[in-house]
Amino acid sequence: MTQPVVDVHAHAMPMPLLQWLESEGLADLSRVADDNIVVLDPRVSGVGKGAPLPIAKSMYDNSIRLEEMDKQGVTHQAISLPPFLMGSTCEDEDLVVELVRRGNDALAEQLAGEERLLGLVGVPLGFSVATEEVRRGLDVLGMPGAAIGSQGGGKDLDHDDNTPIWSLLHERSVFTFLHPSAVPAPPRMKDYWFPQLLGYPMETAIAAARLVFSGRREAYPFPLCLAHGGGCVQSVKPRLQMGWERKPVAKTTKAKPRDLFHEFYYDTAVFDPTTLQRLIEDVGADHVLVGTDYPFDLADPDPVASVGEVHLGDGAREAILGATAAKLLGIA
Repeated sequence: MTQPVVDVHAHAMPMPLLQWLESEGLADLSRVADDNIVVLDPRVSGVGKGAPLPIAKSMYDNSIRLEEMDKQGVTHQAISLPPFLMGSTCEDEDLVVELVRRGNDALAEQLAGEERLLGLVGVPLGFSVATEEVRRGLDVLGMPGAAIGSQGGGKDLDHDDNTPIWSLLHERSVFTFLHPSAVPAPPRMKDYWFPQLLGYPMETAIAAARLVFSGRREAYPFPLCLAHGGGCVQSVKPRLQMGWERKPVAKTTKAKPRDLFHEFYYDTAVFDPTTLQRLIEDVGADHVLVGTDYPFDLADPDPVASVGEVHLGDGAREAILGATAAKLLGIA
């Protein structure tokens, strides 16, 4: 088999899902064809009313996607719905559950028959039916992994309502991709495209830290990959470790937080060779996976070249490019 290059951070916005949202008055698709823009109800998107969201044609056209993958040298993509279609901050259970269920069905249908395109089942975190939907995605829809947001039902990941999900993912050792799906302090993030540029990295660190310090990560380990190189995790990890050592209220786990953070996987979407080099040195090449954020404009257009800019031995390079991800996702 050719050396796999597996992008674990890629997105799709299936047109049947968007058309259903439009029929429910939750989406405006009038600008999709001409401007590659979609507008979603804030309950679905988690962003401000009327915010224009980019939707490249490859989001719903596999032929364009596969052509662009070939240009990138990517053999496989693990594809999840973007955070705008997770409903993570919405507390309306009926809406979120229907959104996620239809999203999983539409994603599975769009990727059916394409061996290079692997769907990650979306999870309606914060609601009691979440474990059932994950089982359906894995066992009925045949998806090899899962994708979660950084919140669900307006609740943090360490909320007790999510414990059954962590138990299931642990029991079945399901590869899971965590993408930030909300931002801290939204009023302070509203300008300069800060929700994605600054809010997302902060949100990822908060979500990961809550999993670690709540003891959920220690009790239910499973292969969990953090988007955007873990966001701010690497920067704040020493401070979190210090707090665990010095503050009784923060000493909540038997294992050291730095060791628990090292158990996560991290994608390569950090956009700087020095930063990527430091990430690899810190967590090990076997815990770094190619991730691009395809096909958004804030994506890495050449992931193979990005990995090539880092000083690595052949074994480490192969692991990052796809050998590790192929094992986690069951790619033959």
